[in-house]
Amino acid sequence: MSVETHKETLGFQTEVKQLLQLMIHSLYSNQEIFLRELVSNASDAIDNLRFQAIARPELLEGQGEPRIRISTDKDAGTVTIEDNGIGMNRDEVVANLGTIARSGTAELLRGMTGEQKKDSQLIGQFGVGFYSSFIVADKVEVFTRRAGAPADEGVHWSSNGEGEFDIATLDKPEPGTRIVLHLKEDTREFADDWRLRGIIKRYADHIGAAIEMPKQDDDGKAGDEWESVNDASALWTRPRNDVTDEEYRSFYQHTAHDFEDPLAWSHNKVEGNLEYTSLLYVPGRAGFDLYHRDASHGLKLYVQRVFITDRADQFLPHYLRFIRGVVDSSDLSLNVSREILQNSPVIGSMKTALTKRVLDMLGKLANDDAEKYAKFWDQFGEVLKEGPAEDFGNTEKIAALFRFASTFDDSGKPSVALADYVGRMKDGQDKIYYLIGESHTQLQGSPHLEVFRKKGVEVLLLSDRIDEWMMGYLREFDSKSFVDISRGDLDLGSLDSSEDKAALEEAAKASEGLVGRIKTALGDQVSDVRVSHRLTESPAVLAAGEHDVGAQMRQILEATGQSIPESKPVFEFNPGHPLIERLDRESDGERFSALSHILFEQASLAAGHGLKDPAGYVGRLNKLLIELAG
Repeated sequence: MSVETHKETLGFQTEVKQLLQLMIHSLYSNQEIFLRELVSNASDAIDNLRFQAIARPELLEGQGEPRIRISTDKDAGTVTIEDNGIGMNRDEVVANLGTIARSGTAELLRGMTGEQKKDSQLIGQFGVGFYSSFIVADKVEVFTRRAGAPADEGVHWSSNGEGEFDIATLDKPEPGTRIVLHLKEDTREFADDWRLRGIIKRYADHIGAAIEMPKQDDDGKAGDEWESVNDASALWTRPRNDVTDEEYRSFYQHTAHDFEDPLAWSHNKVEGNLEYTSLLYVPGRAGFDLYHRDASHGLKLYVQRVFITDRADQFLPHYLRFIRGVVDSSDLSLNVSREILQNSPVIGSMKTALTKRVLDMLGKLANDDAEKYAKFWDQFGEVLKEGPAEDFGNTEKIAALFRFASTFDDSGKPSVALADYVGRMKDGQDKIYYLIGESHTQLQGSPHLEVFRKKGVEVLLLSDRIDEWMMGYLREFDSKSFVDISRGDLDLGSLDSSEDKAALEEAAKASEGLVGRIKTALGDQVSDVRVSHRLTESPAVLAAGEHDVGAQMRQILEATGQSIPESKPVFEFNPGHPLIERLDRESDGERFSALSHILFEQASLAAGHGLKDPAGYVGRLNKLLIELAG
């Protein structure tokens, strides 16, 4: 063995230590996953070398055909995985094997509960990569040299997976990476050649590079020759009829580093003016970096089966960033740059087509499997709601995929499609009514719903943080415009009978004096006071101006440092309510003002708004209660 120099012992990043401990204890029932992760890393290293060799062909000198070699030693209890990919230099080894730079690490660790099943699902979302070695090994050694570096810049890394790792420089004649796993006593089953062959067939048969193992003689002993144990054909290049569902699922888990099965996939080959193949997947669970703006998302891009990048985000709009998969183009050059990807008309055409394909795939999932689609909506619904603002041309198609809670279903689950709502619309109804609030519970009890319940008109209940912003871009569906029932002077059109309209006019006229007195009492707290068309049971409600910024949007804008002019609500009252009738009879000016403020503050609470003067409200209410008790 070569003499080692520049030896040093370094400590793992704190997050690595935590992840290693949690992972080892959470994944012991799924130990074989280590081989899938390490083979996947080796495949990525080979792809990376081929890509860098486009600009620097000398990197491939002496490398031979791309291959991954796996061997076992039962007596020593070791498994060795070796590739002739890009390899690593000393700094890269420290960075890649000693730290976790991936965004979302903190969220992952906070989400860990100690419950094996839940924790394994969380780790599956995050991906475990190299650290999966320690599920089966109590010591791991890595021998690596970066392609293009001299032989004396090889690196030896070793660790027992606890607090520290050793790193040294040594001679390594060939570039690439060799990982030696020293198996634990209770995991020595993985030192069996046939055991590993079975795992490779299940998890890695589709990998493009050849996976080789020592050829067995008639007695089952390993010889000096190597034989390929996988098909070594890129799965997306095969005809769809030749690929089984299990192979599609396995490829997804490989390419997405996910433990769970995808919810759906679409495999398509395009020929004609453009030639490319796409294999797109809908994951079963959102990754931790879904809402990180600085996180990289996108598809794996190949050009003529040569790997280019695993984060090509130019092929799908940002609101579809959760989609995983591969696109392989025959129309791009091998030295394609990020600038070309951003500006090429070819990319624009592919993006349009791939976006349509994803939306069609989601539509099919929604139609064919309501349970799976409900799972999709729970994980990715808020991201999809970014669509109308980003992709105006597909607004109707995106909106058809939305699911809402509504007054039609008391469960509070977002299960109502807009097509369902339109199909249930009342005779004469030409609007889609909705209400936005902080929570479903608050919305269900909103006074704004009273007239709609009385008339049996369905209202969509929107409580996601993004909803008010989204509805600013979602103006209509199926030629029916959307109406926020908490804004403006409510007009139900032909849903109101002539008798309803006459009664409202008569009530407004009869209450003109009361309107003036309440305006005086509330002063500049309101922009107007009027008789309400919304109420059938409550005494009062607050309505927003037609163009005022709502509470949800105000929070979003203020969180970004923008100051929003304060808007004042309209105070609407129900003249037939006993409290309003009592208020109208009140002759004492001070008492009238106090009662008006209590009604205003109660309406503010019912709308989900905070009180500007909680102490004043409590004082007024206590005084009223004392009078009533006396």
